[in-house]
Amino acid sequence: MTDTTAYEQDVSAYERILVPTDGSAPSDRAARHATALAAAFDATLHVLHVVDARRYSSGIADLDDVAREQEDRLEAAGERTVATVAERADDAGVATVSDVVAGVPSAAILDYVDDYDVDLIAMGTHGRTGLDRILVGSVTERVLRQADVPVLSLRATGTDDGTGTPTEYDDVLVATDGREGVGPAVAHALTVAERFEATVHALFVVDVRNVLVDDDVFPDANANALAALGDLGERATDAVAAAGAERGVDVTTTVQQGVPSSTIREVAGERGADLIAMGTHGRSGLGRYLVGSVTETVLRHTDVPVLSARRTDAK
Repeated sequence: MTDTTAYEQDVSAYERILVPTDGSAPSDRAARHATALAAAFDATLHVLHVVDARRYSSGIADLDDVAREQEDRLEAAGERTVATVAERADDAGVATVSDVVAGVPSAAILDYVDDYDVDLIAMGTHGRTGLDRILVGSVTERVLRQADVPVLSLRATGTDDGTGTPTEYDDVLVATDGREGVGPAVAHALTVAERFEATVHALFVVDVRNVLVDDDVFPDANANALAALGDLGERATDAVAAAGAERGVDVTTTVQQGVPSSTIREVAGERGADLIAMGTHGRSGLGRYLVGSVTETVLRHTDVPVLSARRTDAK
């Protein structure tokens, strides 16, 4: 049965928004969206640059002297990067806190979230796919799998206008599987939609790959399974609509058959969605590579910002 209980944590507003930046195009786009969100919620924008300390320690004194000089140069470049973001936020009337630290990027970001009680992270992603992603990994993906706060992830491409101001969040697509009812991703999506007076579209995708069997061996099995999943989808999307009504947010609903990651992207494109909100299981290790994550697959292939939140059953 679908749980219609609302997510209990108070996510009615954000007070501290973190944007880690490395000066790349994806992180620049994330910074612009983070600034717009901070302005809308009257939040403080924390701007962080992490110098990857793993690259600058060899254990050999002479080499370490050279490494320290290189690290100093990178820290200076990081200071300039965060100053650029902070100056732009200041022009938008947003209060900022800036910092440059050395460490392992994903760990340093998560530590900063804990130390400063951050409510929301906005990060750019390079959208790697295939072997390169598996071998090199993605800082953004590591963070969204482990963070206890929502993560807004953005690729370099998108519909930001020429002034660098994100398009308004007029249409928010919420992809739900009904597992948690009104869970964290739904709650955060409604928070953004309420503040921006956006319409929410709740989508449940019936994954046809999980139900297709040989009709000659199991007559009517497909139809029965699809009908049952369709009923689950109706309950799940109705729960989102009910939660939206309580907050004065208009919600439309759709239950559609398909492959979740591609169907979510297709519906987002059809609706001209400005934001996609999804839950994530927080998988790591071999299981994630073999099974995959719908959220991460969507993120790597869409130009629409993706707001993800870890499911409470993933912690």
